[in-house]
Amino acid sequence: MTCRVSIIGLSKIGFVEPRDSISKLIVDAARAEEVELADSDVIVVSHKIVSKAEGRLVDILTIKPSNRAKSVAQKTKKDPRVIEVILRDSKELIKANREALVVRRKDGFVCLNAGVDKSNVKGDTIYARLPENPDKSATKIRNEIQELTGRKVAVIIADTYSRPNRVGQVEFAIGISGFEPIIDYRGHKDLFGYQLHYKYVGFADEIAAAAELVMGQGVERTPVAIVRGLSRIKRANAIGLSKKLTVEGNRDIFYN
Repeated sequence: MTCRVSIIGLSKIGFVEPRDSISKLIVDAARAEEVELADSDVIVVSHKIVSKAEGRLVDILTIKPSNRAKSVAQKTKKDPRVIEVILRDSKELIKANREALVVRRKDGFVCLNAGVDKSNVKGDTIYARLPENPDKSATKIRNEIQELTGRKVAVIIADTYSRPNRVGQVEFAIGISGFEPIIDYRGHKDLFGYQLHYKYVGFADEIAAAAELVMGQGVERTPVAIVRGLSRIKRANAIGLSKKLTVEGNRDIFYN
């Protein structure tokens, strides 16, 4: 049996402004590029366009850094106003030096700079924050696409993350709607009848990373990709699915 997965980038999204409808932009771009959405498609969306549409841009000229932000800025050699924005989105400071500022965000994700990012944002002093509730944003996009097209798709909001002991960054899923983000093989048997004990696959992260192959990180202008043909999709309608991908505190083998 042949299994084929295809990844279709949508490049006609255009520049996104506050209060734009991401779902409508996706549907319009798909039609313009003669791509018909199908049931069980997984639509991967760059967090940057969601952040822009939701008004999650901040001008650091309006930010007054706290004493704590000034202290961290001395350690990291970063602008204290940017540090203040990062701290506002964080609940724990894990590492702060010239090489990296690692935090645990309020939503539980551990990442550099709390996801506060300058790339692909117009204006020298304008920075993008992650969506306030990426799962909620993903669900809104999914529901609106179904209303516009009748198609039962799934949605991932993706961001770029570094990985422990690995060079380079990959896309991770920070917002998920419409499917189970984990495939749990524990208790199942392999080809030779051995029982699996540790196979717990981050399916949503795999999809996000695959989508980046067409979305890119620079001037590609492809902030949305459709991943089609995934046979292992298991539908789920719960809110907060991305929490299944986070590990708290000392349960994380890389934490200490």
